[in-house]
Amino acid sequence: MINRKIEEELKIISKEFPIIAVLGPRQSGKSTLVKMFYKNYDYISFEDPDVRERVLEDPRSFLIKYPRQVIYDEIQRVPSFLSYLQTHVDSGIEPGMIIITGSHNYLLMESISQSLAGRVGIVKLLPLSYSEIRLFNTQTMEETVFKGAYPGLYERKIRPVSFFGEYLETYIERDVRLIKNILSYDTFSLFLRILAGRTGQVLNLKSIADDCGISPNTIKDWISVLETSFIVYRLKPYFKNYKKQIIKNPKIFFYDTGLVCFLLGIRSVDQLETHYLRGSIIETFLISEFIKASYNKNIPANFYFWRNNHQKEIDLIIDNGDLHAFEMKSSKTIRREYFKTLKFWNELTGTPTSRSFLVYGGEEDDCYSNMHILSWNSIDNFFTKTFGT
Repeated sequence: MINRKIEEELKIISKEFPIIAVLGPRQSGKSTLVKMFYKNYDYISFEDPDVRERVLEDPRSFLIKYPRQVIYDEIQRVPSFLSYLQTHVDSGIEPGMIIITGSHNYLLMESISQSLAGRVGIVKLLPLSYSEIRLFNTQTMEETVFKGAYPGLYERKIRPVSFFGEYLETYIERDVRLIKNILSYDTFSLFLRILAGRTGQVLNLKSIADDCGISPNTIKDWISVLETSFIVYRLKPYFKNYKKQIIKNPKIFFYDTGLVCFLLGIRSVDQLETHYLRGSIIETFLISEFIKASYNKNIPANFYFWRNNHQKEIDLIIDNGDLHAFEMKSSKTIRREYFKTLKFWNELTGTPTSRSFLVYGGEEDDCYSNMHILSWNSIDNFFTKTFGT
């Protein structure tokens, strides 16, 4: 069993709201987490069609039978049930008595905002961070990037090629059908592979559409499907001009690099090492580590990137009142030229050099010209110390 960093946040939030929602992608460990954390609670899975039928036919009787200390798993399968939960908790339910989980962020958030506003505490569980993986199975950065971070890869020791093959088949057959009526699954699969080749790049809908042979509007819809299911996210550009022309389109990133490698046909760490997208894939991994740290501690953080029309770019900006700039490098060796863009950023924005960071593939934290050098495996601790309260 892998202990999850988010457990500390669950302890706190379970004392604040009657309903706790644990959201995240399929196979990220939501069911395992809530069954372990709320071990004396009744467990109801709405993946079971018989259970779904009963709750849809008579939701009030269902709530009478399971009024408190209950886990409702994959509740996006019965969104209408959320309205009944509203009246149920308003009758007087203590904090932390009802746990819901779900895999579709947009659909659930829309329903929650309409039905359960003020009644639900939300946590988001992504696949494992490296700080969770290394307590269970120490790996190099390249091994972690190639294998990915879904718990089943480690707990059940499934080969990535087997895991992600099954994952994609299940995802397309179940989740895509729930969200969108996609007629051509072959085209959708091609789209997934093409999008994996764009991870870490500025999103260009027309270019992707041309490669897939479909319209940009369809690509836009399909990306929304992937965002809804916690497969990809858009990293927004930092818009402040600083008297320079800047790129205003978002970048597209996958949450999990194991999935990226599988979609790109990368079948070994050695292939990853020599792949032409190695830098983008590792950047994807590093930024995902920051996002996981934010979610696991429930620390709000605004994540951006910045690029001007002269190709000057900051890979990650975190704005929590103060700006922190991060340059990502896959190399294990530090070179002076890696700091050029950070220096440019400091001069352009007037940001202190002490809030500039080089994140790299080496093992040691260090400092250079008052800028920080941050090892790939220390992101979680750094984030908590810097942005935690």
